[in-house]
Amino acid sequence: MPALEPTLYPDHVVPFDGAFSLSDFSTVPPGDSARGKALKKELKALVAQLHDLQRKLYADGRHSVLTVFQAMDAAGKDGTIRKVFSGVNPTGFRTSAFEAPSGRERKHDFLWRCQRALPMRGKIGIFNRSHYEEVLVVRVKPELLAAQKLPNIDPATIWNERLESIRDWERHLARNGVVVVKFWLNLSHDEQRRRLLARIDRPEKNWKFDAADLDERLLWDDYMHAYAEALAATSRPHAPWYAIPADYKPYMRVAVARIMVHTLENLDMAYPEPSTEHLQLLEAGRERLLDQE
Repeated sequence: MPALEPTLYPDHVVPFDGAFSLSDFSTVPPGDSARGKALKKELKALVAQLHDLQRKLYADGRHSVLTVFQAMDAAGKDGTIRKVFSGVNPTGFRTSAFEAPSGRERKHDFLWRCQRALPMRGKIGIFNRSHYEEVLVVRVKPELLAAQKLPNIDPATIWNERLESIRDWERHLARNGVVVVKFWLNLSHDEQRRRLLARIDRPEKNWKFDAADLDERLLWDDYMHAYAEALAATSRPHAPWYAIPADYKPYMRVAVARIMVHTLENLDMAYPEPSTEHLQLLEAGRERLLDQE
């Protein structure tokens, strides 16, 4: 079973034993971390490394990588995905953004739509929001659960049952060659307020503003409780959660890029070795080309 050894950024890895507390994870980078131009230069180099590693992943064809992003509004999911994966070949990369389930999706189990969006072997898949919405937003807003028309709902047990289903599903994925790595972009309440105000005050950001974000902000404490329980219950060696400080975007993006490079570098990947027959075909092709004017 492929598993990411949490040797990089151990301070950001959500413990695998369930002993997780939000207070143990800062929303700001470590005091000794790089800033400004140094991070910009490093991100450029990491993007180039990801390009090369994704080519090897595709050529090797035995693994796929599922990268999950979860965060509160304005944490920077879209920008992080755009910046970190800007050098990846689009043919080996797919982003799935999960909004409110459609009528058809609500007629299936809650994992169905995510199962359908999984990356094929050799490819990287991004979940911008994910199956975790079912133990986050649906938990915070019980009316969404009622709309799913499930039989025999027990409010006292359903969230633990769903977290168990997620753990089992992610273990199943890992057993079948899917490398699962999950990022929670850990944004502070104050920084979210500043970014939402920027969407109002800066004309080029006006299009991003949604009044519904302000309603969600009123439920901050409920969301933090739901996140704490979800991350504690589902961070495992084969599907680790990283709580990435999100108050400073340049650090956040470099941290995600480093972990992605680390994840791919630790896979057993290689370019296929040509067979004897194929080597003979290559040599014959070389001779034909050299003979041509």
